[in-house]
Amino acid sequence: MTIRYPRPLRPGDTIGVTAPSAGVEPPLHARLHHAADVVRARGYDVRVGATPTGSGVVSAPAADRAAELTAMLTDPVVRAVVPPWGGELAVDLLGRLDWEALAADPTWLVGFSDISSVMLPLTLRTGVATLHGQNLMDTPYDVPDGLLGWWDVAAAGPGDVLVQRSPRRYRSSGWDDYEKHPEVSTWTLDAAGAWVRLDAGAAAEGDDAAVDVGGRLIGGCVETVGVLAGTPYGDVPAFAAEHAPEGLVVYLDVCEWGATDIGRALWAMRYAGWFDAANAVLVSRTHAPAVGGFTQHDAVRDALGDLGIPVLGDVECGHVPPYLALVNGALARVQHGPDESVITQRLVP
Repeated sequence: MTIRYPRPLRPGDTIGVTAPSAGVEPPLHARLHHAADVVRARGYDVRVGATPTGSGVVSAPAADRAAELTAMLTDPVVRAVVPPWGGELAVDLLGRLDWEALAADPTWLVGFSDISSVMLPLTLRTGVATLHGQNLMDTPYDVPDGLLGWWDVAAAGPGDVLVQRSPRRYRSSGWDDYEKHPEVSTWTLDAAGAWVRLDAGAAAEGDDAAVDVGGRLIGGCVETVGVLAGTPYGDVPAFAAEHAPEGLVVYLDVCEWGATDIGRALWAMRYAGWFDAANAVLVSRTHAPAVGGFTQHDAVRDALGDLGIPVLGDVECGHVPPYLALVNGALARVQHGPDESVITQRLVP
């Protein structure tokens, strides 16, 4: 399967805003409008659909969400689609989408959390690259040195090389109050923290043993894409077979499940073959709880530690700010050591 990258984003292009999962409740509409204005200030037109202001667990009935997402992804004027944020039940769209139509003229689909429920299948089934990065509500935030915004990555084209370095700082807790401060644009990265090796090899080689591996990036939010393992929408082994002998770099975003729930999900993904062709696994930093002294790191070690490949934890690919911008399908090189952690992405077929 050849990876196809959407046309590079250029000033004057139209950005579509739709909510395939949750919408934005009225008290937070000011933040939604401000975020759209920030995108406009970067030189883009913005088209906000009907679903982003929908209330409830989902923004609208599944048929309406699928129709609006399809309309934006297939409109030749719209060059990127950026939902306001994730949610819970985007999985209900998968049987309603015409994947061939979505892939005919690739458009950047951007986001994380529950949006990965759609992004992952789009890449696995069609070879269209998708962008796991900041959502619209996070777009106003300044991007820390070393990282890239989704708009930077979406402006890249085939053959381009994107380099990001971990700032080794993160936000230790809490979320900003968008109702009181809709224009907040700076994260307080108040804690120091580097990536950590969680594989059994680290104990043998030393915790700071260098990592230098590569493969095709693929992944998403454990709580939402984990349920796709073993289904036609989460066939990672088939994707890996298309990209042998390059192998995969699987990245996983842990949102809020406790450690035992995450452990079960990782085992299910392992049994479904998600890591059979992996050269490395990257697992996000998370504020999700331990259970009875069993930590999130313990869950990763238990399920993945004996794979015989580097397994790196506390990577900026989850719900804890700041965020890496990662392209599903890109050819990645992951380098990690005591002084620096780097991901290089090459946008090659």
